[in-house]
Amino acid sequence: MDPDSPDEVADVKASAIDAYRLSEQVGFLMRVANQRHTALFAARMIEGLTPPQFATLAKLREVGPCSQNRLGRLVYLDAATIKGVVDRLRARGFVLTADDPLDRRRRAVGLSERGRSVADAATLVAQAITEATLAPLTEEERIQVVHLLRKLG
Repeated sequence: MDPDSPDEVADVKASAIDAYRLSEQVGFLMRVANQRHTALFAARMIEGLTPPQFATLAKLREVGPCSQNRLGRLVYLDAATIKGVVDRLRARGFVLTADDPLDRRRRAVGLSERGRSVADAATLVAQAITEATLAPLTEEERIQVVHLLRKLG
């Protein structure tokens, strides 16, 4: 029989469809793991911080004041999203903003004193959340999953 015949192609497609198991798909498994982590984060994070808000505070703590544009790139948020995050954090007194002295078209963002205190406390909570997220894994598996996720990103 001709492997390129319409009947053969249809049989191959039907076989592939029948063999498909959602519970074995990488995207589905990553979403399930992310939902578990997100639930842990929501239950434990202080000050009602969302993951993007925490990431923003943590990155500012790590790198110091920087342009809002650069900050967005560092935490993988688009320009509109980082603007909203910064605006909300500023309204809560966690960050300060000013015209960037090197480029007045840009806005510089830095932690306020209160923001640094919240970032410090939230970082300790985030470490516990990471520990809880990875709790089902051995130490070797934890190292491996972080390594593999970095490769995928």
